[in-house]
Amino acid sequence: MKKKLIRDTKTHFEQLFQKEPEYIFLSPGRINIIGEHVDYNDGFVLPAAINKYICFAISPSKNSECAIIAKDLSEVAKFDLNDTIKPVETMWLNYILGVLSQLKDKKLPLKGFNLVFSSSIPMGSGLSSSAALECGMAYALNKMYHLDLTKEEIALIGQKSEHTFVGVNCGIMDQFASVFGKKDKVIQLDCNTLEHKYYRADFKNYSLLLLDSNVKHTHLTSGYNDRRNEVELGLSIIKKQFPEVKTFRDCTEDMVVQLKEHLGETVYKRCHFVVNEIQRVHDAVTALQDSNFKQLGKLMSLTHKGLSEEYEVSCEEIDFLIHTVQFEKSVLGARMMGGGFGGCSINLVEKGSEKELIERVSRLYKNKFNIELKAYKVKISKGTSEYKKS
Repeated sequence: MKKKLIRDTKTHFEQLFQKEPEYIFLSPGRINIIGEHVDYNDGFVLPAAINKYICFAISPSKNSECAIIAKDLSEVAKFDLNDTIKPVETMWLNYILGVLSQLKDKKLPLKGFNLVFSSSIPMGSGLSSSAALECGMAYALNKMYHLDLTKEEIALIGQKSEHTFVGVNCGIMDQFASVFGKKDKVIQLDCNTLEHKYYRADFKNYSLLLLDSNVKHTHLTSGYNDRRNEVELGLSIIKKQFPEVKTFRDCTEDMVVQLKEHLGETVYKRCHFVVNEIQRVHDAVTALQDSNFKQLGKLMSLTHKGLSEEYEVSCEEIDFLIHTVQFEKSVLGARMMGGGFGGCSINLVEKGSEKELIERVSRLYKNKFNIELKAYKVKISKGTSEYKKS
């Protein structure tokens, strides 16, 4: 799959520009084992890069002109780097323009380029194709033009691109996982300080299976930003009552429960989820270290219950997928993954049971919603990197 993606992207570049690209880069999507919607709430998350990628075939141009071809969409964008860079109607292009705008603002020695990119990351599935696009672009230009950016700076550039040119006030997790991923390792990331630790992700007799609902409800962006506003309001109320609290990680479940009436029903539910989810990340790391996969699965399922009932970012289709697999002996745990309102569920399942499980759940899902289910078996991979033929 990876080799075909590289070959097809490279061939497309050669056909368009009549020569081989000087560089090939791969930027991965990500999963998050646990720690959903806490990356912007000062929490800890447990993501990993996966073997689904955006491939960039790129060469410098002779001047300040840029040509970008989105192979999968058959769309082309051309512009001059000397012109003012501002958001456009073409959404995929904004992720890239947001990166270029920041590099220009930093007065870095940027020149034009010719680029073809193609992806094996399913769009709209909660696997962060946007972060892969942003970080892959920044990484490629950093390497090609010797900009001396650190990995951390590349991740932050990707995040800011999404804030400023796309309008999604996302946390840092997606970009960080895409850049810092390591093969067969999960990252416990402190979203405050960006301090991180790697833990071996050896699932032994189990594997990670993603079930793609094939839906993405349109209120993702507005719902996401609403949740941010609600938890910020909740934290400000908690701080007034408990001055020792600086962030949600200083807050206990008891504090939130005591302030239930002050917070109001909606804000209470949001804060209650966040505090418990931060704790679940620590518990999940312990479970991984102990190879206690039943406990890890239980924690994943508790996360989904909170996402669905308290944070209210799930949807009927995803809830159906979670409910369906919870009765399967081969499934230890499952939850919604990503921003919500559609996308994928992540399932911890016995190796060898995937095919039968996919067939059964697909049939039930099709009968219920008349939607074809997609499934992806994923492996944990290394982060954004240059591809060189061995």
